[in-house]
Amino acid sequence: MATDHAKNKVFIHCSELEQYPYPDSCPFKTCRAGEVRRMLDSMGLLTGRDKAVVAPQKAAIDELARFHTKEYLDAMRRADRGDYEFDMLYMNLGTGDCPVFTGMYDYAAWAAGATLAGARQILGGKAAAAFNPSGGYHHAFGDHAGGFCYLNDVVLGCMELAEAGKRVLFLDVDVHHCDGVQAAFYDRKDVMTISLHQDGRTLFPGTGFADEIGVGEGKGYAVNLPLPPGTYDDIYLRAFHQVVVPLIRAYRPDVLVLEAGADTLQGDPLAGLSLTNNMFVEVINTLLAFDKPILAVGGGGYNVENAVRAWALVWTVLCGEQMSHDLTAGMGGVMLENMDWAGGAGLRDRILIPSAQQRQNVDLLVNRTIEQVKHLVFPIHGI
Repeated sequence: MATDHAKNKVFIHCSELEQYPYPDSCPFKTCRAGEVRRMLDSMGLLTGRDKAVVAPQKAAIDELARFHTKEYLDAMRRADRGDYEFDMLYMNLGTGDCPVFTGMYDYAAWAAGATLAGARQILGGKAAAAFNPSGGYHHAFGDHAGGFCYLNDVVLGCMELAEAGKRVLFLDVDVHHCDGVQAAFYDRKDVMTISLHQDGRTLFPGTGFADEIGVGEGKGYAVNLPLPPGTYDDIYLRAFHQVVVPLIRAYRPDVLVLEAGADTLQGDPLAGLSLTNNMFVEVINTLLAFDKPILAVGGGGYNVENAVRAWALVWTVLCGEQMSHDLTAGMGGVMLENMDWAGGAGLRDRILIPSAQQRQNVDLLVNRTIEQVKHLVFPIHGI
């Protein structure tokens, strides 16, 4: 029987993405993607009908130069070889959050190549969804690094899609604001950026406020929902359904790009939101209902075990194996040390019930942000 490539789901990974760890002192762990692959393989959820693993190519220098400056790419390669100069600090190379290490350039170029591979699988009609858990470096700018990010694979992937004539909507649910991606498209309307993140007054990078809505042709095409610490699933999903879903309908994208950062989850050591991975199920199933190709990437996630399980769950949802209304799996599974899972059900977190004090602290602020974004952005799109 012939395969309908348009229905395929591809997991983008290769062994090279596991060969270049950040320094041990850095909380960013590149091992996560390989662990996701092995977990899914052990559960029988990685391959099969309409599912496959696709190996990427390392992004070439000319591909990276579509966004990054020659000076910055040259500096990265020299620093990687050990030819470090003090002036590279101005590019954030050699800082606490962007350390210089052997393999720094190679790893970033492989990760960027993996996101480009996913975009090309979609453009070539070979996949309806592609997932690169090694991607999501949304803090990198064209001429400098930032926040553990050296090369911005997300910008490169969105550019690849947009330059092929596609209307692209990038949704970032990482706990940190996508400052590098937003800046790249701030004056453009062929790529809409929407970010739900912890309020920049309480978390790096200190940007992503509701009044950052784009400029020129891009006015109204940058959308930010800053959220207070303690934000929990129900109120988060209220913001998603009241703001993001109407904007997707109005914008009518050809392709959806999702950054599924797992640092939103309760227990992440670098952030303060209180979400469970059940949020991913609701968000991704809602995106799937638009019947558009989805390019998904990983992002942050500094509790490695939680990130690995969350991204394994992201993959199963992209493959249509999790129903958003079936939350009963959240009461068992891995969180309760019960491995009697079926179809990935054990990947689900238990449901967390917010306290009355938590609701009181969070709800008013989130509702106020929802109304502010609606006031600033919705009229531009005729909503």
